[in-house]
Amino acid sequence: MSDSEETPAAGTPTDGTTTTESLQHALVGQLMAIIGAPDDEDVARAADDIVQALDIRLREAQTAAA
Repeated sequence: MSDSEETPAAGTPTDGTTTTESLQHALVGQLMAIIGAPDDEDVARAADDIVQALDIRLREAQTAAA
């Protein structure tokens, strides 16, 4: 699976299609939100969802490359 393919990403609040790059951008945005609201649990949960989805995507890419 290439980074440019659009497939559903589990655990991300999207329209159902995301790329690895869009997950990376979303993670950066969410980390900035954490900096702005370090005690907000909802912000932290959203960041965790993105990290989990990105981890899954990167593991899939690694497996496909092997």
